[in-house]
Amino acid sequence: MEGLQAIHDYSHLPWWSSIILSTILMRAALTFPLAVYQKYIFTKLENLKPEMNRLVKELKGETAFAIKKFNWDETHARRMFNLSAKRIWKELIVRENCHPFKATALLWVQIPLWICMSVSFRNMASMMPLQDAAAQILFLELSTGGIAWIPNLTDVDHSLILPVAMGLINLVITEVNVLSRKQETSSRIQKIATNFFRVISVAMIPIAAIVPSCVVLYWVTSSAYGLAQNLALMHPGLQRVLRLPPVTSQPPNPYQYMWSNLLKKVSRRKVAQD
Repeated sequence: MEGLQAIHDYSHLPWWSSIILSTILMRAALTFPLAVYQKYIFTKLENLKPEMNRLVKELKGETAFAIKKFNWDETHARRMFNLSAKRIWKELIVRENCHPFKATALLWVQIPLWICMSVSFRNMASMMPLQDAAAQILFLELSTGGIAWIPNLTDVDHSLILPVAMGLINLVITEVNVLSRKQETSSRIQKIATNFFRVISVAMIPIAAIVPSCVVLYWVTSSAYGLAQNLALMHPGLQRVLRLPPVTSQPPNPYQYMWSNLLKKVSRRKVAQD
């Protein structure tokens, strides 16, 4: 809360624009470097798949030879094959220093940041934890620091523009992730996670409709930043600037690739409805 107030005081901006500025600064300083690192790990893992597929093909031949030579039954052969495949994958990960768990570093920072800033804005709008003179002054500043349809940032957004905008932006983020990957490589877990995030995006709308608009403005700005960040990190030019390893499976024009996938998806739905 003190940090957010300091940004407001030094920037001399109204509270609505100070919230947007604070969100961008926090995300750029804390989550963007980790998002680049996550992209780096995922890229390394993606580049390991062709080598892993080649080694698995060789392992299948070795397993078939062992079945004939040592009279392995199907259960034992499957168990030995799985153990060997896991060992090979682990060795490749260690060699490239790209354990998948490292990619979760972004979540361990982004989620606490989202919670802390949400609670901070909620406390400001509710004069918490102490209703002293400073809290009352801050409350009055937020009450008059809005813009357009949200003049009072301590009140809810009665127009529902911000809650709906947040839900739509989060849905777009989910769909961008779906359209940017190859459909034939989508696993069952990925499909379940996609549907889960779709449900969460819609379920957050009624929640956003009952919290102070300063909190929802933060949520909308954070989501919009996340969408822009995801789209930017897909650009081959930015990837070269950030020295991310090239991915052979990545299309040269990812935005055109997503657009093509979207048109195919719409066409399939039209055919299904007809």
